[in-house]
Amino acid sequence: MRLDDVDTRWRQLGEEVITGMKEWRMQHARATFREIEAALDERLARVRARMLEDIVLASRATEWEEKEGEVPRCPECGEGLKRRGKQRRELTTLHEQTIRLEREYGECPQCERGLFPPG
Repeated sequence: MRLDDVDTRWRQLGEEVITGMKEWRMQHARATFREIEAALDERLARVRARMLEDIVLASRATEWEEKEGEVPRCPECGEGLKRRGKQRRELTTLHEQTIRLEREYGECPQCERGLFPPG
């Protein structure tokens, strides 16, 4: 995933918010300010989560980099991490949306702590 590749997807998501809000408003002509705000926030939260997921996955920090035999290190004890392959991680955003990140996973052989490098 590269950030250059997301423009079309993000534009489509924005269009879906606009179209969805128009349709919602026609169906809820007597909605209160708070109801309108909640409907808009729900739609924007989905766009926000997708953008966040795309941005995070496009980061080089998601890659397990080994330079001249140097591996990511455990933040607790400093031991070099052992590679455990890619794993999926689910996180919840501030607006209760789930994002899924597939990243390299490592385990510390000393303290047996697992984490997604670089931290």
